[in-house]
Amino acid sequence: MTIVRVEPGGGTRGPHVETEPQTQTQAEETVEETAEVPGALPEALTGFVGYLLRRVFARFAACSDGPEDGSRDFLVLDALTGGDWASQLDLAERLGINRTLMVGVVDRLEGRGQVLRTRNPDNRRQYILSLTDEGRSAVEAGRRAVAERDARLTAALTPEQVPRLNNLLARLLPPGAQDLVRGTGHLVAQAHHRLRRLGDEKLAGTGLRVRHYGPLSLLATSGPCPQQRLAQELAISGPATSQLVDELVAGGMVHRGRDPHDRRRHALELTELGHTQLKRVAHAVGLLAAETAELLGPGGEDELRALLGRLLEPAHPGAAEATATARRD
Repeated sequence: MTIVRVEPGGGTRGPHVETEPQTQTQAEETVEETAEVPGALPEALTGFVGYLLRRVFARFAACSDGPEDGSRDFLVLDALTGGDWASQLDLAERLGINRTLMVGVVDRLEGRGQVLRTRNPDNRRQYILSLTDEGRSAVEAGRRAVAERDARLTAALTPEQVPRLNNLLARLLPPGAQDLVRGTGHLVAQAHHRLRRLGDEKLAGTGLRVRHYGPLSLLATSGPCPQQRLAQELAISGPATSQLVDELVAGGMVHRGRDPHDRRRHALELTELGHTQLKRVAHAVGLLAAETAELLGPGGEDELRALLGRLLEPAHPGAAEATATARRD
């Protein structure tokens, strides 16, 4: 989640991106955050809100001007402005923060005097979290920094479009989190993470992830394809492409053969298993798209797609027009 780091005394550092626990997912997101490169977006993917949201997330993350530790702190402080929270664990779940990481967040905030943690008299296994005066000062400073950054990130939108974008993004969050997450950068990150989790859950046990759909579908239509060309067609960086290809090769879905047009280069092509797995991931992507459309409500999908396209336009000329008119088959 993109938030501003709150330092002792209420100061802030630059935005950071909320990640999953310290696992392979964090490494994946580190690559994802730097994957964005200018270029034409794949026409076959611009009809999917989840894909466009991932691109906007990566673009926002690329604009980050500071790391890292303590990135969740502001999110917790901001959530506590509405009053005491009776369960530290419940708040962590609402905000999508791993419970182990949440302990560290609260320890830091308590050490700075920004949060008071007390035992819940009704359940001694739970902690009540309360915001202190120093915590409120930190929230005020953080909100100003978040507002300034959001204004820069959404400069391509009109003043009327920004709140509409935020409203649509909030619909993609769990009901319990919709009133806790504020700011476009926050909402983009949170909505992106949730759609990715929803999609990957539909592929549990297959060895596939939603992000595999793009390269698999492009290789299916492009035939033997050099890795460099695949990167260009996906409009992602070399390291991000290498990570995807390595996963697909390791899973037996892609074969590195010789480029028939240049024997000095390798070319990528789908294996028989790759074609089978493409059908599986395409089915999951279709289910995710349908679920997304349901969350957004009538007309919401087209509207959000168009707004995300406008945000992508500076790095991807033509994106606004493509996304506004895109339709899935």
